[in-house]
Amino acid sequence: MDSQHIGIVGAGTMGRGIAIACLASGFHVTLSDQQESALAAASNFIHEQLDIAQSKGKLSAEQTQRARAGLRTDTSLHIHSDAAIVIESIIEERDAKRALFTQLEATITPDTILATNTSSISINALSASLDRPARFIGIHFFNPAHIMKLVEIIPSLRTERTTIERATKFANELGKTPIVVEDVPGFLVNRVVRNYYVEAQRIVLERAASIEQIDRLMEAAGFRMGPFRLMDLIGVDTNLAVTKSIYEQYFFEPRYQPTRLQQAYVDAGLHGRKAGRGFYSYRSDGR
Repeated sequence: MDSQHIGIVGAGTMGRGIAIACLASGFHVTLSDQQESALAAASNFIHEQLDIAQSKGKLSAEQTQRARAGLRTDTSLHIHSDAAIVIESIIEERDAKRALFTQLEATITPDTILATNTSSISINALSASLDRPARFIGIHFFNPAHIMKLVEIIPSLRTERTTIERATKFANELGKTPIVVEDVPGFLVNRVVRNYYVEAQRIVLERAASIEQIDRLMEAAGFRMGPFRLMDLIGVDTNLAVTKSIYEQYFFEPRYQPTRLQQAYVDAGLHGRKAGRGFYSYRSDGR
């Protein structure tokens, strides 16, 4: 096991951000995904962001060169075989994650920490089918992962103390602010912030204010991003999936109920920045 080797499974928005954070902090990173095209796009994005960090004086030329050289990608999970920590960052579906963990446990060393970046699925539930649950933990980053400082560390009931300590140390080494939280639906941040999204959507449905008005009001009140701009950044579809998961896990508590407004945008393929359009347009032609 290489203590400086971090494995990341999933080359989407969160996987890319976590990779940048690790590379900028001096770790070697292996990034895997089933799609070659996703890996190519992720590599380009990661290199661009490292160059931007250098241009802003956040990384030296030597650090940037070392970070660029520290990234390896592959469609095979075996690329993570000697990693100290492997972080899963795939779709927010319990069965898909469990299937992946079964494959990973057959690939990584017994001492490797297996972590999930899930934002809403129970860590206890994900750990139930593992052969080595004591080495399993939630390490939840926030988007964009290479910029946002907060990281939630979520142990299951069977996670060993040493695993919690190692995960917390890792987050500190990335320059993050780790907090250990309980495994409750939405953990800490997503549980609290859910009303920021849902109530804003209900106001729009009631025609009390427009999307643009709500965002302007919240940003004027001190929020860095209004709820709709933030959902576009996260991914309207991803945000809806998290809301549905939390709603179900709280036994359909009304205050967490998703809205038909967000469902309509997802059904129309308006998934936010990554799609070129969500609640706002991000295309040069405005469409």
